[in-house]
Amino acid sequence: MVKNKRIDKDFEEYTVVLVKPDGVRRKVIGEILARFERVGLKITAAKLIWVDKTVAGKHYRDNEDYHKSVGIKTLENYEKYGLDANESLGTKDPVEIGKLMRQWNMEFLSSGPVFALLLEGPGAIALVRKMAGNTFPYDSPPGTIRGDYSLDSSFNANVNRRPTQNLVHASGSKEEAELEKKLWFKEEEIYSY
Repeated sequence: MVKNKRIDKDFEEYTVVLVKPDGVRRKVIGEILARFERVGLKITAAKLIWVDKTVAGKHYRDNEDYHKSVGIKTLENYEKYGLDANESLGTKDPVEIGKLMRQWNMEFLSSGPVFALLLEGPGAIALVRKMAGNTFPYDSPPGTIRGDYSLDSSFNANVNRRPTQNLVHASGSKEEAELEKKLWFKEEEIYSY
């Protein structure tokens, strides 16, 4: 017989979720929030905020690793759809493409209100990312936030020279969650209960 064990506090995690301007405009904040509450995640902070490009620039880090990884992903998508990145973007250099994508993301994040959430729960980071779905809504399965509420694709984004409108951001790692927690919330805005 297995005894009930208390969840190890080390497994409790914080994760930052941003309902981006497209999600705010679509009026799906409540539905997204309800999904997180239904699985048992605890809301420890929440606010509606319209950020400037300075904050958006801190969120989308300005470093070569970030630029390169985003650039590689973008090049893969261009190849997948038979598009010429050099013709459309003026380069095939992943770092330069990553810098361009960062600018587009910063402009988009600062284009309207953002609903910022700090959620807490066991394995919260991986759970929220699974619930959010693939970065590209068109590739997200039904049942995920992006799969249920958006149909944007990397093809549409690439052709229209803009970031993918994918409704939400979710922290990708403990390190990222900690940095984002400090960026988006003051200590006095975070509640423990």
